[in-house]
Amino acid sequence: MKNRSLYFGDNLEILRKKIPDESFDLIYLDPPFNSNRDYNVLFKEGLQDSPAQIKAFEDSWHWNRESKQNFDHLVTKTNENISNLMLALEKTVGHNDMLAYLAMMTVRLIELHRVLKKNGSLYLHCDPTASHYLKIALDVVFGKENFRNEIIWHYRRWTAKANKFQRLHDTIFFYTKSDHYTWNQLYAPYTEGSLERKKHTLHRFKGEEKHLVSETKEEGVPENDVWQIPFIPPSSKERLGYPTQKPEALLERIVRASSKEGDWILDPFCGCGTTVSVAEKLGRKWVGIDITTLAINLIKYRLRNQLGIGKKQIYTDGLPTDLAGAKELFKKDPFEFEYWALDLVNAMPAKSKSKGNMRGADKGIDGVIVFHKDLANGSGNGNGNGKGEYGRAIVQVKGGGVQRNQIAALKGDVEREKAEAGIFITLEKPTGPMASEAVDAGSFKTKLTGQKEFPKIQIMTVEELLRGKIPDLPQGLIKNYYKEAKPIGTQEKNPKQVKLYFL
Repeated sequence: MKNRSLYFGDNLEILRKKIPDESFDLIYLDPPFNSNRDYNVLFKEGLQDSPAQIKAFEDSWHWNRESKQNFDHLVTKTNENISNLMLALEKTVGHNDMLAYLAMMTVRLIELHRVLKKNGSLYLHCDPTASHYLKIALDVVFGKENFRNEIIWHYRRWTAKANKFQRLHDTIFFYTKSDHYTWNQLYAPYTEGSLERKKHTLHRFKGEEKHLVSETKEEGVPENDVWQIPFIPPSSKERLGYPTQKPEALLERIVRASSKEGDWILDPFCGCGTTVSVAEKLGRKWVGIDITTLAINLIKYRLRNQLGIGKKQIYTDGLPTDLAGAKELFKKDPFEFEYWALDLVNAMPAKSKSKGNMRGADKGIDGVIVFHKDLANGSGNGNGNGKGEYGRAIVQVKGGGVQRNQIAALKGDVEREKAEAGIFITLEKPTGPMASEAVDAGSFKTKLTGQKEFPKIQIMTVEELLRGKIPDLPQGLIKNYYKEAKPIGTQEKNPKQVKLYFL
């Protein structure tokens, strides 16, 4: 494994085939559950639901042939304790979505136990929907004697009225692999009242008061198992648009308590990458696994924008690196092929029809590239007090056969949406008539680039993109399509300019 690694694919398959025994010092996971479809949506505001992720977990959430195979494997191919657990769950919950989910999670917990070092720790983050069942599964896989804490993460947020107490917490189960595990005691600062009482008690010891105040502020009291950490508000600079994003403060507490600098951290459901971002910031080595290219791409942008980690410094496994791999991805999953291709040109996936005025992905608009046309106040950096102008290039991705009328249709989409340009990405080679149609579309200019002209319609093959070719747009001025994560310790000069842009 390399120090910074992102794996695209099903984490069970990746764990079984690519991760050696006892590789990690700390594992954190926040697995999805279909109690609410929000668990399954990437970029809730503005972007499409991820069909690949929906498809990937659909079988795990429903009792069908595949989930029964998982269940049968656990009953017949594992040890007696796990077999008895699954049979007991079958009698308790029946053949339904919950049993399918628990079978899916248990086979993964077995693999996570295998790849955890003997002195390692695992933190499983969940809500009350299935936490009681997951606790039993953890007891069986890790041993009930290795249960350390049920941590309550308490937060405040707006809630709807209901005939019950408002739910304002999540549960995090803390397990270790043995009695000998890494543990760094964390301290919560003393309250001012506690400091005053201690000072009063020890006032008779001459010269000790200053020492006491200094010592107690450095250490405080040992941290307890109820963590008061604010939920990330929608307006926070930390928020990236990912619906189940967890605050960095939460992961920092876990990483600091159960690992040391240079240790290996794993997040097998890494989502928007909070775990790997915190691991990077605290000097740990890390591996993240996710089943959608949207998440993999978001993490790369997050690490670059927030911590200055370039794409070439991150090892990515499972995504195409050549034309044959691209064709295989398209054959396996056209949706993920589309998201992967859009990332090659730094394009934002399009809105779905139900979310706005963007047409569906198979009707002409798969993504959009946003770039500067003019910078505010002519400052040259886009951070002035005025509002800069942005241009847009519509992107269409095709993995199958292509023909001239598709270019004509893209021209029409560009005109209708009043966009500056259109980018046509194709897995197959374009025809001569397609190239002629693109040339006939003409060109455009921007205030920033003066008399330089850019093609109105551009056809790019996947093979060209893999060789490093980029769209002929105002380079150096193209905006990232993800909400920008600010570098640590910097302040935002113009908050209005940090946002997502849509057609």
